[in-house]
Amino acid sequence: MKTLIVQIKCKLGAAYGVAAAIVDDVQGCQIYSISGAYDLLAIINLDDDVDPGVFVTGKLHAVPGIADTNTMIAFNAFTPSTKF
Repeated sequence: MKTLIVQIKCKLGAAYGVAAAIVDDVQGCQIYSISGAYDLLAIINLDDDVDPGVFVTGKLHAVPGIADTNTMIAFNAFTPSTKF
């Protein structure tokens, strides 16, 4: 499982529609309205066989109303049961 954290900048007046479209179309996704340079924060869990770049550019960028995104991949490095 891969966790993507995606900051989403929306066109003016489009944040609610963008959030609804993503929640309706992407399973395992949480959307938050945030303050700052971006309008929304999406936390998306992807199966290991899904390419994050293809997912973001093919699925998220296809949502009408998205102006820009900033994507981070979260790694599970600080779980107590993790052995190094």
